[in-house]
Amino acid sequence: MEYNELWTPYNEWSGSSGMNDYRLYVNERFGLDLKDYFELYQWSLDYIADFWGSFWDYSGVRYSKPFDQVVDDAKKMPGAKWFQGARLNFAENLLSRRDDKCAIIFRGEAELERRISYAELYDEVYRVAEGLKRAGVQKGDRVAGFIPNMPEAIIAMLAAASIGAIWSSSSPDFGIKGVLDRFSQIEPKVIFAADGYYYKGKVFDSQEKLRGILDQLPSVEKVVLVKYTGNRNVSEVPNAIAWEELAHAVEGEMTFEQLPFDHPLYIMYSSGTTGLPKSIVHSSGGTLIQHLKELILHSNLSEDDNIFYFTTCGWMMWNWFISSLAVGATIICFDGNPFYPGPDALLKMADELDVSIFGTSAKYIASLENAGVKPQGISSFPNLKAILSTGSPLTDESFDYVYREWKKNVQLSSIAGGTDIISCFMLGNPTLPVYKGEIQCRGMGMDVDSFDDSGKSIVGKQGELVCKSAFPSMPVYFWNDPQGQKYHDAYFDVYPGIWRHGDYILLSEHGGITMYGRSDATLNPGGVRIGTAEIYRVVENMDEIEDSVVIGQPYDGDERVILFVKLNPGFSLDEALIKKIASSIRSHCSPRHVPSFILETAGVPYTLNGKKVEIAVKKAILGEEIKNKDALANPGVLDYYHNLPELKS
Repeated sequence: MEYNELWTPYNEWSGSSGMNDYRLYVNERFGLDLKDYFELYQWSLDYIADFWGSFWDYSGVRYSKPFDQVVDDAKKMPGAKWFQGARLNFAENLLSRRDDKCAIIFRGEAELERRISYAELYDEVYRVAEGLKRAGVQKGDRVAGFIPNMPEAIIAMLAAASIGAIWSSSSPDFGIKGVLDRFSQIEPKVIFAADGYYYKGKVFDSQEKLRGILDQLPSVEKVVLVKYTGNRNVSEVPNAIAWEELAHAVEGEMTFEQLPFDHPLYIMYSSGTTGLPKSIVHSSGGTLIQHLKELILHSNLSEDDNIFYFTTCGWMMWNWFISSLAVGATIICFDGNPFYPGPDALLKMADELDVSIFGTSAKYIASLENAGVKPQGISSFPNLKAILSTGSPLTDESFDYVYREWKKNVQLSSIAGGTDIISCFMLGNPTLPVYKGEIQCRGMGMDVDSFDDSGKSIVGKQGELVCKSAFPSMPVYFWNDPQGQKYHDAYFDVYPGIWRHGDYILLSEHGGITMYGRSDATLNPGGVRIGTAEIYRVVENMDEIEDSVVIGQPYDGDERVILFVKLNPGFSLDEALIKKIASSIRSHCSPRHVPSFILETAGVPYTLNGKKVEIAVKKAILGEEIKNKDALANPGVLDYYHNLPELKS
């Protein structure tokens, strides 16, 4: 297999990186001579306790009581206990600065801009925390956010965490049912909400939807309403008070509740459409140390950086991105449509605000190219050192686009993990080259492997993504799962004691990773497993095609491949185009990949986080119930897949 190297780190770049600095730290501390990342990575697997224990010290985790033991049994999954005896507070680690350095820059569609210093952030979190205490919030209570990606969301989360309450959030573009499917499981005591939000130049009022949620959520004792769009009407929302009333000025000093390492911090939700979302509980210590590792080492983040991630409060990348405050960086939050008022909106913002780490989704990068945007025409982006992409596999064409049209000297980091681990299994690396179509490396301390159908490790062939050792950011449990059966069945029902993540990957000989999509959506015609991303990489590179989705349909004791394409304006799916698509798939993939049917569709379903949902399409075709439709950004498109005559025989 040929590998196309697109970027090579300069010596001064990789030499001054967090990753290289940590390698030298490890060598000195343990008397080693680890020469490169791969030796460092292998050491982190062979000596798991030494790795996580030394990184605790290296990253400067703030704590009130040290740990007695790093981990009791790193091969115990689930159930490994991390940093027992330690006492710490997540919010205290993110608020360790109290100076005039800018902590948060907020931009919204309405051309609003707010800047909040670390000192101002600390003071505001203190006021909100005191307000929550007056409202009766205690350690272990749930506090929810139905709120845009704005400073108040961050402040409310930190205030809840300072008390030891558990934070859970949902984006205001979720439907009432989608919010209730999540929050009704965890019964929050307090909800933070904004009066509305902006999208594509329009103002959307959230208050009617909020009232609909509260009607069916009796656990809520207090609603804190933030004025954002100017339409706030506190009197019309049950049990509501204004943000200013909760966060009024008080004298005193912040008290950070000192908690065990595994104390619950966040409740996250799976985004699938096969049933009620799983309520996944993540620990304060596990989240903190994992995020610090990924930000400092793999993303090369420092206090001198301005980091941006395009996300909503309903996606785990929000939680990941906010942890940048623990490094002392400036975080840039954006609320609205990334293509408003034009497709270059975020790029112009990144230039104006000197963004050094730009985070987004694979779909956003593909959409930029489809819109004909040439970032080099906007700026040379002199301070931009890394572009992060996740949500779905980044195509070869998107790799080429970034280096051709955006910036040649930039680390393009495709990263992958998920809500399940509130972090990543595979990430970027400032000391390694970038190869087209590949994630650069497996994460430090993450014992990631690829298994074939018989459960054996494979390199150079597609297989199942697994993790063979425990790690601190594993869920501590699922909510309302007292025996742990749901937790076990989600990850450990195939390979006992080994985490099966549900992604289809290929590990290359030089340590890179190629993603091939979800393994539950993997095609299997004639017993040959095919990752859906292989087909997307071919089809979505054609000028005629805007988008596509491919599924496997059970047929005559086997499975046949069905491809749906959404065409760009001016094209029609005639015989010539069908032959062209089939020929391209055959030549770039294999004859096994060629669909039995190529059909036109008006839309492809996506989750609110921008992930393509093949399973929902397959269920629609098979006439099965599709649950949790509110997890989709465009559930109406599923109507196109019902009762298709071509697929009846």
